[in-house]
Amino acid sequence: MPRLRGGSRAQPARCLGVKLLFDQNISPFLASRLADIFPESVHVQDVGLDRADDVAVWNYARANSCIIVSKDSDFHERSVVSGAPPKVVWIRRGNCSTDTIEQLMRTHVDDVTNLSMDNAARFLIVF
Repeated sequence: MPRLRGGSRAQPARCLGVKLLFDQNISPFLASRLADIFPESVHVQDVGLDRADDVAVWNYARANSCIIVSKDSDFHERSVVSGAPPKVVWIRRGNCSTDTIEQLMRTHVDDVTNLSMDNAARFLIVF
C-alpha cells in the first residue's frame, strides 16, 4: 500500500459490533489474527464450546449476537430452515490454510458487515 510522506498507513475498517464465533473446524488463532477488523470475535474453544454440539454453538451465537463462521454446511442448512439469528458465514473452501481463511475474511469484511446489518439476510457464502 502506498504511503504518503509523513503519513501513516491506512488502518483497516473495524467492524465494531460484529462479533464472529469461529467454529471448531477453523483455527482458534483466527480470532486474534482478525482482531484488528473483528475485535469482538471468539473461537468456540474460548467460550468452552470446543466439544459442544451444533445446537449448543447455535444457541450461544444467538444469545450473544454472534455470526457463526464455519466450513461446515450444517450451520448454513440450519440458517435456511430456522432463519436468523444467528447469521452464518459459510466458508466453501476445501482443505486450506489458516492464512487463506484469514485472507478470505479480510477480503470479505464489507460483505460480513453488510450481512450483519441486513435484517433479511441469513448467511454469506465465501469461496
